[in-house]
Amino acid sequence: MSEPDLSGALTLTGPEACLAHYRAWAASYDSGFAEGMDYLLPAHVAAAFLAAGGGSPVLDVGAGTDLLAERLREMGQAGPMDAVDFSAEMLGRAAEKGIYRQLVQADITKPIALPRQYGGIVSSGTFTAGHVGPEAFPHLLALAWPGAQFALSVNLRVWAAQGFDRAVEALQGAGQITALQLIEVQIYGAAAAALDPDHATDRAQVVLFRAV
Repeated sequence: MSEPDLSGALTLTGPEACLAHYRAWAASYDSGFAEGMDYLLPAHVAAAFLAAGGGSPVLDVGAGTDLLAERLREMGQAGPMDAVDFSAEMLGRAAEKGIYRQLVQADITKPIALPRQYGGIVSSGTFTAGHVGPEAFPHLLALAWPGAQFALSVNLRVWAAQGFDRAVEALQGAGQITALQLIEVQIYGAAAAALDPDHATDRAQVVLFRAV
């Protein structure tokens, strides 16, 4: 069996395949993927969230091993942060770092068993090929206080192809979100070209808005 990698992650089909992939990937995710690919996206999302005014408490969606929370703390985000992820093994790695107040295993394409309690909701790397589509947005909005700041990355490979652009426009048109901004960023640094040339130049939208 081959080692789990980015190419495998982007072609996942179905929840069982996703759970199996991240179960196998959790132990090497930080040292193999994140370091090897010079994974810049968590820092881009953290910086955009704070520049837009931030908020607290924060829910990190698709938190994985907590790379985004680490960047937020480094950049000065205070207050509690909670994590939600589909993979218990990825959350286990995050728990070892001691940043999150609470870790919740959940499928965000369904209603999430958390109260409406967040002033900020962030996500890095979850909205991409083989993962989660815009159907998760209403479930996230259901957890946000009015005025809560969102910063969600969406891989440009799926931005239009999976209807994220239309979903965001619909939320804005329905008056459910305001202060919409889109910031295009590079996902990986220069080191990625040697490890995975097929994805080294991938880009993402950081989608910023406030809940109404």
